[in-house]
Amino acid sequence: MSTQTQPVRQKSPGDWLTSGPLRFLVSIGVPVIAFLFLRWSFVLLRDQEANRILVAFIALTIGVFGVWILYLLTYYLTEQLPERLGERVRPFVFVGPAMVILFIFLLYPIGHTFYLSLMNADSEEFIGLKNYRTIFTDEQMLITLRNNGLWLISVPLFSVSFGLIVAVLVDRIGRWESTAKAFIFLPMAISAVGAGVVWKFMYFVRAEGEIQIGFLNAIITKIGGSPTNFLETIPLNNLALIIIMTWMVTGYCMVVISAGIKNVSTEVLEAARMDGANELQVFFRIIVPIIRPTLITVGTTVLIWVLKVFDIVYVMTNGRRDTQVVANQMYTELFRGGSVGLGSALAILLLVAVSPFIVSNVRELRRRRA
Repeated sequence: MSTQTQPVRQKSPGDWLTSGPLRFLVSIGVPVIAFLFLRWSFVLLRDQEANRILVAFIALTIGVFGVWILYLLTYYLTEQLPERLGERVRPFVFVGPAMVILFIFLLYPIGHTFYLSLMNADSEEFIGLKNYRTIFTDEQMLITLRNNGLWLISVPLFSVSFGLIVAVLVDRIGRWESTAKAFIFLPMAISAVGAGVVWKFMYFVRAEGEIQIGFLNAIITKIGGSPTNFLETIPLNNLALIIIMTWMVTGYCMVVISAGIKNVSTEVLEAARMDGANELQVFFRIIVPIIRPTLITVGTTVLIWVLKVFDIVYVMTNGRRDTQVVANQMYTELFRGGSVGLGSALAILLLVAVSPFIVSNVRELRRRRA
């Protein structure tokens, strides 16, 4: 009986990667080296004296190719590990960078901001909850909170209501539906600063007797009224600012609600009409209950936007004449008033106010997917 001799395979230069200890070292070493390179790159990008061409090249390389190559390389290296070890390491390889980024850019800033909110204006003395007491006792701060409450009630109510009405109407105009939706959605494509500039011309006022070039005051004077300074008259100025945001987000509400309406079964609607229901009954008793989850999602999204409103107030009035809101007050305290502690406390207040709506939105989305 003859035995066949197995040919001896010649080792290739890359075989060192397949040895257990070396594979493990390479798998750990490459991410570390990549992290150190990224750290060096970020330091260079922040260097005001660095060569601008080099900075642009590194930013482009990292932004377009760097992360992609890093993940591909890391995936390849984890595949070279022993099977059991690779299965344990792989989740950390892919989730780890995201967790690090989450900690650096979200959790750490929140913790540091909360720490600063417990300090005095120049962050040198611990004063506990004094900044939070100031928010709920100072007269100007109470006006700011009142204004935010007014925004929270008015903007979602008006924008969702108008969005619902417009969605139902444009759903019935046939081939012009897409064109109408495009025009109604257009304000959403404009930045808040741009919208503020547009509406500043709408509200523009001149002295009585002069030719009014502001659209609204031109109409008022044409019908025999006196010109009105919409941005300086209390409480009309707050309503004027609320109208701007309502104008901007109604298009978003309309598009999302319209998609929900199109999912309503036509058989259900026809059955209701055959049973004698008029259009108002069909709308309030059939359509609205069916699209209720969509209305809730849209409403909570608008609430989150309203809580963070800053640009419109900053551009139009900068908080003058009792139009201040929390986000603009936070900016004023941090960067103009020099009160880091109070500004940080306002930031934490905004975070606490927004969080329940974000959680509610996520739960509603998960429920709808399930």
